[in-house]
Amino acid sequence: MIESARQRRAGPVSSARWLVPSMTLVLAASAACTSGSPGSRSDEPASPFAACDALTVAPTPAPDSSAAAAADLPDLQLPCFTGGRQVRLTELRGPAVINLWASWCDPCRAELPAMQRLADATAGRLHVIGVDSYDSRDAAASFATDQRVTLPTLFDRDMRLMSALGRPAVPVTVFLDAAGRRHVYDQVPPDDAQLAALVGAHTGVTVQP
Repeated sequence: MIESARQRRAGPVSSARWLVPSMTLVLAASAACTSGSPGSRSDEPASPFAACDALTVAPTPAPDSSAAAAADLPDLQLPCFTGGRQVRLTELRGPAVINLWASWCDPCRAELPAMQRLADATAGRLHVIGVDSYDSRDAAASFATDQRVTLPTLFDRDMRLMSALGRPAVPVTVFLDAAGRRHVYDQVPPDDAQLAALVGAHTGVTVQP
């Protein structure tokens, strides 16, 4: 079982979700970003995240031709945080878990390490993918480095995926099964046991104890 690191807080704050900040805050948070492609600045910190090359290949051998089906995701292209390669979301292959997060979002900061533990526990059987949304590359890289988060991550500064999914707040998690069918979860961020149960229910992958 994945070891849980989340301490539940009493009161309504524990279930709060984070709406995107005001434009003033976003401009301040993303002052380090340029309008160019990710990776265009020479003074950007090194990316802690893995490359995205394997995300368009099913993590486990498909039992039939389902792995060739387009994923039930918005037809968007987002750059890989590491290297800037454009990844078309419909070409992602399941089973997969896609977590939309931001470094300024407290529930995301609690949840993202759990996603890394899930990635470690299911390596080779499940893609676990981050989508850094409405964020600064510097802040995202710094947080991930501190938390030792290395899962492959896409960079979505303009929150295109969140908007396409019709969700106003992060975190959001998309579960994708081997046939490319999606289930979108935007409730209270799950702890490790709940996350394992959601993975089993919506991707068919068992999280090993």
